[in-house]
Amino acid sequence: MMKAGDVFAKTMPFVWAKLLLGLAAVLISAALFGILMGLAWLFNSEGVTGIMFLIWISAIGVVRFVLMHYIGYMLKAGHIAVITVAVTTGQVPANQVSYGKQRVTERFATSNIYFAVDKLVSGAVKQIQKGIGKLGNALDFIPGMGAVTGLAQYFIELSLGYIDECCLGYTFYQKEQGAFKSAADGVVIYAQNWKKLLENAAKTMAIVLLALAGITLALFIVIGLLFRLFAWPGWVAFVIALLIALAIKFAFIDSFVLVRTMVSYMETAPTTVITFDLYGKLCNLSSKFKELFDKGQQEQLTPQPAYAGAGADPAAYVPAPVAAQDGAAAEKPVFCGQCGAKNERGTKFCGGCGATMG
Repeated sequence: MMKAGDVFAKTMPFVWAKLLLGLAAVLISAALFGILMGLAWLFNSEGVTGIMFLIWISAIGVVRFVLMHYIGYMLKAGHIAVITVAVTTGQVPANQVSYGKQRVTERFATSNIYFAVDKLVSGAVKQIQKGIGKLGNALDFIPGMGAVTGLAQYFIELSLGYIDECCLGYTFYQKEQGAFKSAADGVVIYAQNWKKLLENAAKTMAIVLLALAGITLALFIVIGLLFRLFAWPGWVAFVIALLIALAIKFAFIDSFVLVRTMVSYMETAPTTVITFDLYGKLCNLSSKFKELFDKGQQEQLTPQPAYAGAGADPAAYVPAPVAAQDGAAAEKPVFCGQCGAKNERGTKFCGGCGATMG
């Protein structure tokens, strides 16, 4: 299995693509600032300047949403597909970007399916975090506990922030079942191996905080000096420096953290025997996970082409009865009453959860 550093180095085309996307957002934001501040200068009014600034801040949000939360998400999905094949096979496709796009299209058919899976997983993680947060709030009467639980919450948020990426990677790894079912399994695998995976997350938190602080400070000093030469406001330099720092973070830091997390996850996932009890516990803890789990069950019983990857993954479909050689109809498979897994008729124990078949 390839090491995290090797995977990161060999998937640099995605890193550079992410950087170009982030810098495009910065350039558009800077151009909008110049246009809006130019209009404010024409009116020569502090009130107009304030209004133009608020419009600029809103415009930045729209630009980042369109570029980073749509194009960026799909770019990240392709990166995850390549990381998965690199970690599990030790090989990196020649044309990574084309391969990643092809795998995402095959697995999810449309971006809407990918967003649906990603949002359900992210929502489930947030609800799990809230459950943990309630435990911390119950201890607030202890002096200094608020700061400790706050740091712990941030640690948990950061460490679990890549769980949806890991689950997405698991959907690429598990080709024989639908995306919702694989994502639900991925959440359970993560929960079942939380101790090992959180050890890696501790180092991840330190890397993100130190790197982002260092990059922002360095950029602020450089850009601040340039702005001082032109007598422009220092806060504008800070905002531009922060936007550039976020672009660098999105390209390099997030990609490195993603690779580290997925390597740790994929070292564990293939050998993990899922404990079925965790499905019920997580369903009780999170309505979003329950929705994800229910969609996975429906997917197995009545799979939809878009969920399973359409024509690329025939193993995900429940085959219709075909005529046997003697003319009799072939027997339909039997589905487990607990986990919904498909089993051959006559099987005594479910191959998915081990339950006794009726």
